[in-house]
Amino acid sequence: MHLPDDDLDHRHAVDVARALERLYRMLRRLSQPSELSLTTVATLSTLEQSGPLRLTELATLEGVTQPAMTQVVSRLAEAGLAGRAADPADGRVVLVHITDAGREAIARRRAVRAERLGELLEQLSPSERAALVAALPAVEALTRLGPPPASSSLAQRSS
Repeated sequence: MHLPDDDLDHRHAVDVARALERLYRMLRRLSQPSELSLTTVATLSTLEQSGPLRLTELATLEGVTQPAMTQVVSRLAEAGLAGRAADPADGRVVLVHITDAGREAIARRRAVRAERLGELLEQLSPSERAALVAALPAVEALTRLGPPPASSSLAQRSS
């Protein structure tokens, strides 16, 4: 039976979505137990990648309300993982940044995950490992495509 291209594309999208969901759950299980919540880890990762951000920008990127992000940033600051500083371009604006301790916490988490993932990769055949490596550019391209950050109104409704 021949499927129209639209049906085939939809089936591929469903298959990719399911595989990525399983991969996401597996990666969560590979991380060592931590006092850091997924939200705090995601926030630190965003700050690591983006550099200092206004609280409103950070909340939008993470898809949470500004009050929720204020709480996250306060916990991170109390733990010494993030800090706040005046924007050099506009002293009225406060920017949130990751600290060296925050970078170290993220690096430790990634190292543990990579070690555990490496043990699993060793169980794959050479051709399966090669297929995964070959797919990485497409997966990276997919992550750059979207979705765009949630709008403020959507972020406020989702918290």
